[in-house]
Amino acid sequence: MLASRILMQMRRTTVTATEDSLQTLEAEARRRDVSLSTVLREAVEEKASALRQRQRPRVGVARSTDGLSAALVASEPVANEPS
Repeated sequence: MLASRILMQMRRTTVTATEDSLQTLEAEARRRDVSLSTVLREAVEEKASALRQRQRPRVGVARSTDGLSAALVASEPVANEPS
């Protein structure tokens, strides 16, 4: 994993955040004896990873026993409209 991070191309950017948030991250960086850049890079990667996970297509592997397609079942309303 370390080798892949070394080979990844980094891009420099500007981050705008509240003073409170930055102080929290700076304190974490001091506690771990790493740079603020390291803590920010980890936070960005963690968020990007979570977003990538959510964007993966959800493909079912089960088979319907009633012959209805997943698209048909998904298009049916869950509940009736209120009267």
